Amino acid sequence: MVTTRLENVGGYANSCSTPHHMRFLNKGESWNLFCENVFGKDGCPTELKQIGKKIVQNCQGLPLAIVVIAGLLSKATKTQHYWTYIGENLSSVIASNDDNCSKILSLSYKHLPHHLKGCFLYIGIFPEDSNISVSKLVKLWVAERLLKPVRSKNLEDVAREYLLELVDRNLILVRVKSSVGKIKSCGIHDLLRDFCVREAQMQKFFHVNNMGLCGISEGTKVRRLSIHSHRKLNDIDNCLQNMRLRSVLNFNEEHYHQSEKLINSRLLSVFDTNNTSVNEFPVNLRYFACKFHFARSFPASLLHLLRNLQTLMCSDVVDVNLPPEIWEMRQLRHVKFWEMVLPDPPSAETEGKNSIIVLDNLQTLCNVVNFRCTEEVLQRIPNLKKLGIFIDSEDVLDERYYCLNNLVHLLKLESLYIYEWQYFSSSLLENIAFPISLKKLSFVWCYHWEDMTIVGSLPNLQVLKLNLCSFDGLEWEPNEGEFLQLKYLLLRMINLENWIASSIHFPSLERPVIDQCKYLKEIPSGIGEIPTLESIEVYGCSDSVVTSAKQIEEEQHSLGNDYLQVRIV
Repeated sequence: MVTTRLENVGGYANSCSTPHHMRFLNKGESWNLFCENVFGKDGCPTELKQIGKKIVQNCQGLPLAIVVIAGLLSKATKTQHYWTYIGENLSSVIASNDDNCSKILSLSYKHLPHHLKGCFLYIGIFPEDSNISVSKLVKLWVAERLLKPVRSKNLEDVAREYLLELVDRNLILVRVKSSVGKIKSCGIHDLLRDFCVREAQMQKFFHVNNMGLCGISEGTKVRRLSIHSHRKLNDIDNCLQNMRLRSVLNFNEEHYHQSEKLINSRLLSVFDTNNTSVNEFPVNLRYFACKFHFARSFPASLLHLLRNLQTLMCSDVVDVNLPPEIWEMRQLRHVKFWEMVLPDPPSAETEGKNSIIVLDNLQTLCNVVNFRCTEEVLQRIPNLKKLGIFIDSEDVLDERYYCLNNLVHLLKLESLYIYEWQYFSSSLLENIAFPISLKKLSFVWCYHWEDMTIVGSLPNLQVLKLNLCSFDGLEWEPNEGEFLQLKYLLLRMINLENWIASSIHFPSLERPVIDQCKYLKEIPSGIGEIPTLESIEVYGCSDSVVTSAKQIEEEQHSLGNDYLQVRIV
């Protein structure tokens, strides 16, 4: 028998069969292992059961953690007071009382290739038990310059390869996968996270702040600071001025904080905050993310300074006006607001044809209100991968004003979101041309089912989300030969009654989701015959839709297809 953390080693050991993946223990297995090691054949005393189960739960199903803590408790005084202390300080107790455990964790880190060590330690900067957004993590790794550039690959692709390597080494846990199977969020076991925090602080890689600024003396050299404190932050500004920080990540969600001094450092390159509004920015900033900002517009003088900015994200800001200087920021990779108004770039006549600035690095642009996709605009963002558009202008009478037929020129566009609040007499889809590179498409508001053939003909489309009356009409019957690569289909709050479809219409479908489609009569029985089908999800629909979903499940199970899962809420 060979045991290893490395996925590829298991494959080399026996190429004829799939390696057995060890899982975490469930609650019952964890409790039994704990009691066996603490009490032997004797049962757990009643007064210790509640706190004992809490201790076991905090081990998160990891046998190593359970055995280590059980060994400690088996030799100690069995009192509620002591066990409560252990439960509240579990990770630090394990680390300080078991050299073998620390050596095992240290060995996994030491055997990492050099290019993965910084990325692995960086996971510890997030709070305990976090569901870490992979999209956010990738942007941070890029901004922190933790990646080794690879020719012909952009840094985001390199970052995702690093993440997969860490997953294959069983150091990172996959929490949630996207609709097409990519890792959407990840996490790390508490023991490994505590190791990352200790190792990072020894190397002065980053410092985690849990209680105010305790443990950080004036003059301490801290490159990166992660704030998890639930205290008010009004005492922090002055303390941070002399730290020469490169990165500040504020995960404190308890109190809103306005700061002008917090990031008033020429060295700072990363600032990520949930609830801090700032009005001044350091010139070397590469990553800025916040929930909201006091100003409804960014001063042109400010953007003119931020020449190194790569990521700009403000999640709760509505109708932010960006100045034309945004088109001069060559390093931009990701720009995302809840809603933003983007001006037209300076004309070629103004700049001169030979001096037109092209934002080659820009990959994400979301969500632009009344975005006009003119050729002059799109030629400046040729490598865009993700685009979100809000159409909401009562002054525009002709949908051709938005020039959506030019989208076909975005040859690398993979994800497109269109929210059409303004209703036109004709369908917007009549004046749109999608690039064949498109993999994910989301609609909100009204179109016509007869125009769906435009969408169905996209050769690489894998995800289709139809929201809020996206398509008008009571019946939808796709054409054979369409949606050849579609894996995920969402119908949410669609006024659809009759859905006519079978395996020939969605030959690659894996996961249809029907959400609050109150008029839909049933899910077509032919959907169950799709060979790739993995699940059917139904939320807030009629009894007849629920019945049809259950019938599909029963029929497939009777044919031996136990793999199919039906989820009904």
